[in-house]
Amino acid sequence: MDKPSPSAIGPDREALLRRYAAGEMTWHELRQRGFNDYVEVLSGLGELGLRPPVARLEGPNREARERGRAIIRQALRARR
Repeated sequence: MDKPSPSAIGPDREALLRRYAAGEMTWHELRQRGFNDYVEVLSGLGELGLRPPVARLEGPNREARERGRAIIRQALRARR
């Protein structure tokens, strides 16, 4: 029987990714702690079976999400 391959994520990075997925850390804080590329974060989350946190619906996050939804609605209407 094959042994599972050891994780490329060390225990320190795993802890950071778990905190990020739980909404306890921001992307900015991850960058300060050595994550240079968001693809690396997404890959690590996937390897751990975690998902990125959902942005809060307040302040600039809400405004950005509403703008994004408006762009998608407009694109969908244009396809009709």
